[in-house]
Amino acid sequence: MTLKGKAHKYGADVNTDVIIPARYLTTDDPALWLPHCMEDIDTEFVNRVRPGDFLVATTNFGCGSSREQAPRVIKDSGVSAVIAASFARIFFRNAINIGLPILESPEAADATDTGDQLEANLTTGEIRNLTKGEVFQAKAYPEFMRDIIEKGGLIPYSKERLKARK
Repeated sequence: MTLKGKAHKYGADVNTDVIIPARYLTTDDPALWLPHCMEDIDTEFVNRVRPGDFLVATTNFGCGSSREQAPRVIKDSGVSAVIAASFARIFFRNAINIGLPILESPEAADATDTGDQLEANLTTGEIRNLTKGEVFQAKAYPEFMRDIIEKGGLIPYSKERLKARK
């Protein structure tokens, strides 16, 4: 699976309350969260992001509370994947559970600037910065994790596996 889009770059310690501020989580309707994705760090993010784009950050992306809404609102905004030097472990798991690909590559994160065109292959873990002509390597996903992402998350993946057993 290959993804292609423009980079939106942020720094270190982008926490879940910056991704989707808790003040908007008084509803369980994801459509009402969407206009507020990243607003405490970038008020124009929702106006600039396009389907297929990437979020890029340095270290400890997704730190803070373990809210599943953070990767969900990123995915719902149209972001195809998040590339960072490192992720908070609970964010990593929540992202996979809802089908949002994340790629850990300190080199790619450091070398990418906002607006760069990126391409990422989830099978090989290769990240290409098409703007700069550079290639980086992230850890490739094992097949079962690619399947979870391709099915749209852990729940659709599990439903399909259960259905196949009948």
